[in-house]
Amino acid sequence: MMSHLVFQTEWGWMTVAASDRGISAILLPVKSQLAAEAAARKMRREAGFHKALAPHPAVNVLLEDARNQLGDFLHGHRRSVEFPVDLSSGSSFQRRVWRTILRIPYGRVRSYQWVAERIGGRRYARAVGLALGANPVPIIVPCHRVVASHGGLGGFSAGLRNKRRLLALEGSLAQLTR
Repeated sequence: MMSHLVFQTEWGWMTVAASDRGISAILLPVKSQLAAEAAARKMRREAGFHKALAPHPAVNVLLEDARNQLGDFLHGHRRSVEFPVDLSSGSSFQRRVWRTILRIPYGRVRSYQWVAERIGGRRYARAVGLALGANPVPIIVPCHRVVASHGGLGGFSAGLRNKRRLLALEGSLAQLTR
């Protein structure tokens, strides 16, 4: 079962999805509610859910809690979000990368190479980038904190504008080479 919640933040419209295990997806802000709803429908189809089911009351509570915590995070009122997370959609390699990313502290950045060295060696840097691109829960697994080794932004599945905003929010944008 998967349920989702679309809500507005000062950054735009976001979507949060949850399974019985925890938050399973976060779609970072887009400009319109329509775009957020369309992204949620696409996410449901890709996960194999073709119509919305009435969520269990505990899932509703989880979605509301996630909305509140994410809103507080984007307003700069909290440095972390804390709720159950369902990372079961990832491969074992992706989950290993995501767990490594969780060790990057708020306000700091690390390179793709740094992550690769912690999961098996420099040769994995490109695979790390692909795993980060598949991260279903940005902010929780803070892939925005991973940058290119030369000091540039690198990539970000939610767009470089969102990556820049998140790094600026955390005060780490200045750590990058322009």
